[in-house]
Amino acid sequence: VQLQASGGGLVQAGGSLRLSCAASGSIFRFNVMSWYRQASGKQRELVATSANSGYTNYVDSVKGRFTISRDNAKNTMYLQMKDLKPEDTAVYYCRAFRPGYEYWGQGTQVTVSS
Repeated sequence: VQLQASGGGLVQAGGSLRLSCAASGSIFRFNVMSWYRQASGKQRELVATSANSGYTNYVDSVKGRFTISRDNAKNTMYLQMKDLKPEDTAVYYCRAFRPGYEYWGQGTQVTVSS
């Protein structure tokens, strides 16, 4: 399975973006799909998680601003981001996991100007 992340770009603070992570195969079989981000000079950080059970979780800094979702029919995961802040600037990566298997997308750059 290959994951293709897209939707990043340059946006002003307070703006919105929607990231997409398109999979080459069915995403239904993945127990967990997540978005991570890595800012320049920092470690990769888990941003949001979506489980097949419907469970979702977010890092505190994005709660109330970001929403993770999956469209199993389109084999695509999304991250809707609103009220973006300069500290959200990072390369965003998607990840898909099921026991014994882990896949990463190539990353998409999000830059938020103040």
